[in-house]
Amino acid sequence: MNNLHILYEDNHLLVVIKPINILSQSDHTKDLDMLTILKKYLKEKYQKPGNVYLGLVHRLDRPTGGIMVFARTSKAASRLSKQIKDGDFKKTYLAVVHGKTNKKDTLKNYLLKEKDKSIITTKEKGKYAELDYELLDYNETYDLSLLKINLKTGRNHQIRVQFKGINHPLYGDNRYNNEKAKNLGLYAYKLEFIHPTTKDKLTFTNYPDYDPFTKFKKVI
Repeated sequence: MNNLHILYEDNHLLVVIKPINILSQSDHTKDLDMLTILKKYLKEKYQKPGNVYLGLVHRLDRPTGGIMVFARTSKAASRLSKQIKDGDFKKTYLAVVHGKTNKKDTLKNYLLKEKDKSIITTKEKGKYAELDYELLDYNETYDLSLLKINLKTGRNHQIRVQFKGINHPLYGDNRYNNEKAKNLGLYAYKLEFIHPTTKDKLTFTNYPDYDPFTKFKKVI
């Protein structure tokens, strides 16, 4: 894959934009994935012999684009993983959903993963899932809402399942809404965390420039 979009790079971290429909890491399909692409990039750029270390500390679903951070050392990977566990690693998403939502709300559910899907279930069976959202814009012509989502937990397909649960399914979600569209209306547009060695707070933002996000004014 050419034209890598790299936001930040040092000896400890690599922050990049994952394009839509690219895997975060390899799976049974053996399709191209970000981890493999970036290892090759580092190997060629720095002329490294043998295997290149690159730690995957979080994932994005295949159809979801947006910002990802990878760790270039095992120490950085461990410290970033701890931030995720402690709630100090903040991920903010943009989502396009059907219908007009409330101006602000918090969604709390228990989710259970079943094969390649997740469902809303009971406290006894599922894992706790929470997110906050804010309505940024509404397109009356298409009856679509643009939302900013603060993800409090990181469950499988959490955003897609929780919004389907309140009858505002994501645009283009063929898995949970059987909707055939080119792109899924979900993008990881902001990432905030503490640098694992310098302890500086790092914030990265990137706005998607493809449909359905282009149906709205840029309001962030």
